[in-house]
Amino acid sequence: MAENKNSISSQKTIYILSDGTGETASTMVRAALVQYAAQEINIIRSKNLRSEDSILKIIDECFEKRGMIAHTFASPGFRKKISEVCAEKSIPSTDLLGPLIFTLDDFFGVPSASRAGALRQTDDSYFKRIEAIEYTVRHDDGKTTNELDKADIVLVGISRTSKTPLSIFLSHKGWKVANIPLVLNTPLPEQLFKIDQRKIVGLIIDIHSLQRIRKNRLEKFGQDSGGEYASLSLIMQEIEYAENLFKQNKRWPVFNVTERALEETASEIVRVIANRLGLPNSVLF
Repeated sequence: MAENKNSISSQKTIYILSDGTGETASTMVRAALVQYAAQEINIIRSKNLRSEDSILKIIDECFEKRGMIAHTFASPGFRKKISEVCAEKSIPSTDLLGPLIFTLDDFFGVPSASRAGALRQTDDSYFKRIEAIEYTVRHDDGKTTNELDKADIVLVGISRTSKTPLSIFLSHKGWKVANIPLVLNTPLPEQLFKIDQRKIVGLIIDIHSLQRIRKNRLEKFGQDSGGEYASLSLIMQEIEYAENLFKQNKRWPVFNVTERALEETASEIVRVIANRLGLPNSVLF
């Protein structure tokens, strides 16, 4: 399936019209087109349509190319006009938003706000989350420090202090998160100290809780739970190393993740970071 401005005579053409980005309509159409894999289909998306003239011009083009129209408009007037003109020209058309709005009007007992571009807000939020997740996966466990300055939050902690679970959870809320492991006798990347220090968060955990977590992990992978990775002596060294580092970098708030729910810790991190950066405390939560 192609999505461009050029029609190919052998293809069926579907025009997507929207007062927003058209991404929602495009996604819905493409989901349905999976059922027609053998068809050659050309998708032409026209977005941010706010005038009747611009809409009628596209409908005329669609008529000439014998295409069909799928649309998402908040305005009842635009939806009605498209329906009427398409009917006059015998152009197949489908209103992807109107029927849902009618049903919701009945359900809530109030008319919709009919705000143009309202779906775009949803689209932008969706893509922000996707971008955050992709960034977070790339920057998990110190895999790379490239573009570390683009992170919204940077988590720093020793192994098994919930860095990755917290990162992924926060990324699904739209936060770009990088996490950096603290490893004995291994210097931290220079980039960490060059970025905005208000974004950095330290993670700490109780010694015995950490030992239990590490033993369970070793057992899960069929390894010796009595190995050095889960030894109290190593864990004590690592925690002491982390605590000393956090004392040296007093601008990093430190969160103790011992026996705490992921959501609780994530919510507190967001509250602190949002406050530090001058953002609303409810940002994305």
